[in-house]
Amino acid sequence: MTPRELIGTAEVPGGPPLRLFRRGADFMIVLERNELMSTRMSGSEVALGTMTCDRLSDRPAPRLLIGGYGMGFTLRAVLERLGADARVTVAELVPGIIEWARGPMADLTAGCLDDPRVTLDMGDVAESIRRAGGDYDAIMLDVDNGPDGLTRPANDGIYSARGLAAAMQALRPDGTLAIWSAAPDPLFARRLAKAGFAVDEVRVRARDNGKGATHIIWFARRP
Repeated sequence: MTPRELIGTAEVPGGPPLRLFRRGADFMIVLERNELMSTRMSGSEVALGTMTCDRLSDRPAPRLLIGGYGMGFTLRAVLERLGADARVTVAELVPGIIEWARGPMADLTAGCLDDPRVTLDMGDVAESIRRAGGDYDAIMLDVDNGPDGLTRPANDGIYSARGLAAAMQALRPDGTLAIWSAAPDPLFARRLAKAGFAVDEVRVRARDNGKGATHIIWFARRP
């Protein structure tokens, strides 16, 4: 087996550092012993983007917020689905993630961060949500491996009752909050419903060929 090569380390405010590895043509972003994402398993991140856009098919000039750039799979999927009038804000807390996107993973990024429809907001997505005044048709969150602060404890607030209330206020009527998770979480699904969302829990495969582990996306609609 080809050994992994450490490409770089990125500091996470309030959390342990991320490491970028390459094995052959594949890249992996790792947090301690957890592989957060890789180019081999992008299917569910793509689905987060495409399935959210499918729920916005009747909206002219939609506005979307993506929490966590990652490897850009969700952003690229959204840009492929939406027209020239769409506007997408990407909130990314970790500068190193963007440096990797523009550096060793530039071929993978394929210029998506420079698309005229995209605004890059360097900072905490929770702040981006709080600043919004009911502006977004959809908010997509993929900042942890599920609805808990894996990458840093402060992220717990995003998934709390208060955080969900803020997301509700940041959405337009009938807007969608989409949250990616590596595994089911019945307690969180009930918390979404208690916050007033209509919840659709969808299971998707990790790989774009329909194979691999099963991941979860909650699509929570504001009434």
